[in-house]
Amino acid sequence: MIPTGGLVLAIWLGLSGGQGQDTKKPGTDTGSSNGAAAAQASLGEAEYKIGPQDVLQIDVWKEPEITRTIPVRPDGKISLPLLSDVQAAGLTSLELAANIRDALKKFLTNPQVTVTVSAINSRRIYLTGEVGRPGPTPLTPNMTVLQGLSSGGGFTQFAKIKNIYILRQEDDKQVRIPFNYKDVVAGKKPDVSLKAGDVIVVP
Repeated sequence: MIPTGGLVLAIWLGLSGGQGQDTKKPGTDTGSSNGAAAAQASLGEAEYKIGPQDVLQIDVWKEPEITRTIPVRPDGKISLPLLSDVQAAGLTSLELAANIRDALKKFLTNPQVTVTVSAINSRRIYLTGEVGRPGPTPLTPNMTVLQGLSSGGGFTQFAKIKNIYILRQEDDKQVRIPFNYKDVVAGKKPDVSLKAGDVIVVP
């Protein structure tokens, strides 16, 4: 499982042109650039959509006044010097970095921008009922109900593990998905994939 804050998404933009020995075009750095590309491919971060309460690291090369770590507000925006409010939620790191870079061109020459998601707080599931540790837990890629339950510290002695269910919002409706823990563990029924916002109820 990927712990909160454990997923790091690095996208470098605006590396073409400019002066000075520190400026390189994409693909000329066989060390860090290749390492970043490998990380991107393995984690699929180019597809991750930023959400409210995620924590972002915004790096603008040679601009320490703008570089900062900042949470995404509940309205989905972040505030940066020179740019004021910038929409972040619903965008990938690549898209947000491109938007910031383009906006900064009004004030800076050839800005180089990195966006890193240092903490993912928007994608969570929730455990409630007869579990050891009820509450929110980070939703990791391809997480299932069994994996979600494992983060809850086990069942209490009163848990009715045959009657577990998942509450999920679909098209403005709340759907109830039954989950028989014994049958799933025994291989009689398939495990269930989780979605952000799902609530696992252990009666």
